[in-house]
Amino acid sequence: MNAADKHYKCINSQTDYTIYYHSLSADKSPEEVRAELDKVKARVATQNKVYQGTLYWEEIKDRE
Repeated sequence: MNAADKHYKCINSQTDYTIYYHSLSADKSPEEVRAELDKVKARVATQNKVYQGTLYWEEIKDRE
């Protein structure tokens, strides 16, 4: 993973389990990030047979 990338985890709000990790380039605009994460969330929901509305993204922050 590149340190310049932003890293996210997809969490199922019903179980509080992280079910997917995804990284995006840090140079993307907030709109591009949102669009990409929405596409990935739809795919993750389908693959895991869960309702898309129960999933949310959380950015993984580096601990200093």
